[in-house]
Amino acid sequence: MSENKNKVIIYTDGACKSNPGKGGYGAILTFVDSKGQYHEKELTEGYELTTNNRMELMAAIVALEALKKPSEVILYSDSKYLVDAIRNKWLENWQAKNWKTASKSPVKNVDLWKRLITAMKPHKIQYEWVKGHNGHEYNERCDELATGSCNNETLLVDEGFKNE
Repeated sequence: MSENKNKVIIYTDGACKSNPGKGGYGAILTFVDSKGQYHEKELTEGYELTTNNRMELMAAIVALEALKKPSEVILYSDSKYLVDAIRNKWLENWQAKNWKTASKSPVKNVDLWKRLITAMKPHKIQYEWVKGHNGHEYNERCDELATGSCNNETLLVDEGFKNE
């Protein structure tokens, strides 16, 4: 990573009580500021009706949107859906094929994939998969945030899910 960009490590997770059902996401951003101080920022929110894949995407989107400056990012997720879509260039192919899969069926969660593309633009991002529920400190904490946000008294409406 070059010296002229901020360096941020992001951990993300999404959860649903059923699929679809009440859901939430958790994200943790870690970075060292210009004074050498280490920081962690937690982001979480719950939705009254959504899916697990939507929450996995929301965690990554919200974390990237929280970055104030172009950054070099390593994003860790236990979502193969998210990581494989980037690494295997599925996202690029879906976009080029007007949001259709190789089998010509519509891509799910297009609203969030488009939002992710916008959130990624100013950053250099490396996506890494981490095995979920395997004792990884930050992955476990993100899961706690995601699961806990499902139990909030005031859950948001996932408009994109309603439109799918």
